[in-house]
Parts: sequence; structure tokens; C-alpha cells
Amino acid sequence: MDVQIEDSWKRRLQPEFDKAYFKTLTDFVREEYRTGTVYPPGKLIFNAFNLCPFDRVKVVIIGQDPYHGPGQAHGLCFSVNDGVAFPPSLQNIFKEIKADMGTEMPASGNLTRWARQGVLLLNATLTVRAHQAGSHQGHGWETFTDAAIRLLAEEREHLVFILWGTYAQRKGAFIDRNRHLVLASAHPSPLSAYNGFFGNRHFSRTNEYLTAHGETPIQW
Repeated sequence: MDVQIEDSWKRRLQPEFDKAYFKTLTDFVREEYRTGTVYPPGKLIFNAFNLCPFDRVKVVIIGQDPYHGPGQAHGLCFSVNDGVAFPPSLQNIFKEIKADMGTEMPASGNLTRWARQGVLLLNATLTVRAHQAGSHQGHGWETFTDAAIRLLAEEREHLVFILWGTYAQRKGAFIDRNRHLVLASAHPSPLSAYNGFFGNRHFSRTNEYLTAHGETPIQW
């Protein structure tokens, strides 16, 4: 496993790497990759951090698990590799962007273009066993990603945290709403998108907030 994390994140997260839970997590993840098929590929586990250094983060979108089908996951929540069919939640995200911003649905579901603009696309759990949703939950990743979110919430100002669904909302419950913009709604999943995701206007509201605080808006 060729696993590396970008330097600005590595420095800040070093206390987590040194904790006992992370050693246990590392042993578990290495064994999972050794004995079966796990997504994303090992070198992409920290892709969200590597594409979006700490001081360049403007927006945080919190997901839950990587996609667990072949060729989908590449370390960014909700994103799939070029040429891969859009999962239903991603389709609904693009539908809301079109309704909100007028932007046509893109040809690719690869959201690297967002990450490079400062959108941290962070799953709570960074790995998953093939075809087994949630299979790596409860092994320590959540503690690690909580630490990353807390660092941003406490060391930065005027970020936008986008929390879709109850899971993400619980994970971001501690964020200071006076210091950051927190946007919460139903999840874009087909099971819940019509219960408050569609029409949330999170993309235009994000850009309005960024612009008001002197930041370049995101090209969604």
C-alpha cells in the first residue's frame, strides 16, 4: 500500500497518527487490502486531503462511505472516476446544481475539479470492502475524520460546511455556526432527495457566502 498524505495535513494530523486507535486502524486496513478487494485503491485513500491542502479549503462536503462497486471510488465523496456511470445520489446533485445555478449536467462524475478549487470531499470512513457498504465503519476512521473536521472548524474561519443527511449533520454538530456557514438538508439519495435536498440551493448559497468573504466562488 503506497499511502501518503499531503504535508499541510500530515503536520496537523500527526497527533492522530501517533494514537493507539490509528495503529489498530492501520493494521486492520492493511489486512483487509491484503486478503480481499477494498476500495478505493490504497494510494487514493487520502485523495481528498492530497487534492485540497489545509489552507486552501473553502468548502467541506461530508459523505459517509466510499462507493463499493468496481472502478467507482477514488477517495472523494460522491465522486466517481471518468467514464463511470453516475450513482443516483450524484445524479441528484447535478440536477440540483442545474436547477440552482443553471449549469448543465457534466459529462463526467469526477469531482476532482471541485477539489482543486478548495472543496474537501471527505467521507467519514475512508475505505470499504468490495460490495459491502459500511464494512469498515467503527474501526477508527470516524475518529480520524472528526479530527480533520475539528481542525478546520477551529483553525479556519468563514468556511462552508455542507451536511446532507442525518449522518453528516451529527458529524458536524459541533461546528460553530457563528464562525462558519453550515448548510444542512436531506441527503441526495433517491430515498430522501424529495424531502428537502431538491431546492436547498446549497451551491448558490455557498458561492454567495464565499463572495461575501472575499473568496472566489466555486465553479460547480
